[in-house]
Amino acid sequence: IYLYFKNKDDILVHFFSFKAKQVFDIFRQEVDKADNAVDKLRNLIRCHLEEFQRDRNMAVVYQSVTRQNVPTVRKEIKEMSGMYSDIVLEIIEQGQMEDSVRKDLYLSLVKRFILGAVEEVINTWLRSGGKYDLTSMADPLIDLFIRGIGNTN
Repeated sequence: IYLYFKNKDDILVHFFSFKAKQVFDIFRQEVDKADNAVDKLRNLIRCHLEEFQRDRNMAVVYQSVTRQNVPTVRKEIKEMSGMYSDIVLEIIEQGQMEDSVRKDLYLSLVKRFILGAVEEVINTWLRSGGKYDLTSMADPLIDLFIRGIGNTN
């Protein structure tokens, strides 16, 4: 394998570059299938969870490398987070125009909230040994993102 790659870090860089393109193409296709912002967000979150559930090994590598903050793949991780944030921002801005998302939100905080919540759900699933259907968490997450934890009564 080291005939093709310089070292372990080079393997990780190529892995993330390849997987990022593959996964984000799928994310984009799923988001584009929906017309409104809430459905786009639902498609993104469901697809994100499905992809990590489908390839548990990829999920383990991704989550462990991002948690360890490996310097050689920091650029790829930052690019992946940026691509995800761009999709989320696009959805949130559409939701604000449609009046399904509040206009008084700090968009950078919303992006971090969504990505952080999805990553934590994935981490919990991985720690459980994948003992439940990860994609079953998509709708509760969307509900939390859209309706929050407040009681409107």
